[in-house]
Amino acid sequence: MAAAGQPSGEQPARPRSAAPLLAREEEYRRLNAALEAKAAAVMRQAEELMRDRREALARPVSARGDALEEEEAAAAAKERDINSPEPPVPLAHNKLHKKKASTAPTIRSRPLTGRKGKRPLLGTKSRLQVDPSNTDVAAPGCSLTKLIGKIEGQLEEGNLPDLEDNLIPSTGCELGAEAQIRFLKAKLRVMQEELDAIGQECSKKDGENEHFSSRLKEVEEERGRLQRAASLHQSQAEKYKLLSEEAIRKSEGLQQKLSMLEKELENLKRAQKQVAATQSTTDIRLNRALEEAEKYKMELNKLKQSNKDVVNQEHKKLEELKIENKRLEKQKEELVAGFKKQLKLIDILKRQKMHIESAKMLSFTEEEFMKALEWGNP
Repeated sequence: MAAAGQPSGEQPARPRSAAPLLAREEEYRRLNAALEAKAAAVMRQAEELMRDRREALARPVSARGDALEEEEAAAAAKERDINSPEPPVPLAHNKLHKKKASTAPTIRSRPLTGRKGKRPLLGTKSRLQVDPSNTDVAAPGCSLTKLIGKIEGQLEEGNLPDLEDNLIPSTGCELGAEAQIRFLKAKLRVMQEELDAIGQECSKKDGENEHFSSRLKEVEEERGRLQRAASLHQSQAEKYKLLSEEAIRKSEGLQQKLSMLEKELENLKRAQKQVAATQSTTDIRLNRALEEAEKYKMELNKLKQSNKDVVNQEHKKLEELKIENKRLEKQKEELVAGFKKQLKLIDILKRQKMHIESAKMLSFTEEEFMKALEWGNP
């Protein structure tokens, strides 16, 4: 029997009990592949973040700090060329120089991230183009007051012009110390606004760096969790693979048992067909017997009905006979009473007859006695 079922078992069909395990194994494999892809994407993102951070940290000085240093050096060179005897000018410039020197380390200590790139300063991108009528120091009647007024007006309106270091007129134009101070104050205000904007952008970049650092930690934690989940899923997949192999072995044994059971089922089906055939004949006989029983039952009911009618008739006859018997009994009693009366009457008549006969005899004897007496007396 096992040899007969072996050729068909070379390519056995998947048993029903192993199908859910195989489907679950395929699902775990798909989940494992998705988790591995997600982990790879997270790793690539983390590597990009680390690379951008290293590039940002590798930059020694930002572009904004370079621009400020260039402007500072140009301003110092121009001030050395100016031969002005008034003391307020170098004091103001020294104050501006100290302000720039104090803010330069702060700018250097805040590296920019390489993700969003470097935005150039407003001064390096769009410089204020001054007309030759305002900057031509050799022309007669050059008015620095108009230039300072124009810059102050732009500051009041909110427009921050970027002033070149060479806007200060040369020594050929005779200017007062107050005009130079006003000019330097205006330039200082412009540079202070630019410095505030740079500080805000640096703080923004610091916040972004902190955000990316926290995001990197979260990504690393997510990576560790995904790796643990992947290892767990891998162990579960191996476990389910072993279970599936065991289920396949069991299914092969069950397949052999199934072939045996199929043969037994065929035998049972044949026996069931025979039983069904015999049952059909017995059903036919039973139906006929039931029909005959119904027929006999109907006849029995008819007989019962006829017997009931006969009984009723007999009962009626019996009642009539009882009534007739009572009537005859009554007549009998009347006849007996009449007979008794007749007997009494007969007795009375007999007695009367006897009395009459006795009287006759007595009268005869008396006559004879009288005759005898007469005979005795002649």
